[in-house]
Amino acid sequence: MEQLKQFLYMGGYAFYVWASFGVAFIVLLLNVILPWQRHRLVLNQLKRKLRRENS
Repeated sequence: MEQLKQFLYMGGYAFYVWASFGVAFIVLLLNVILPWQRHRLVLNQLKRKLRRENS
């Protein structure tokens, strides 16, 4: 248990280390989510445009 506590404490730099892991995780998550949302938006816009042109 003491080893886990020392690992999580990281020699006094735990806040900076875990904060950097958190920021990196958020950035990676946004790199997946934002293009996916943009792709869906563009597809929906194209579908609407096609419907208007075919009407």
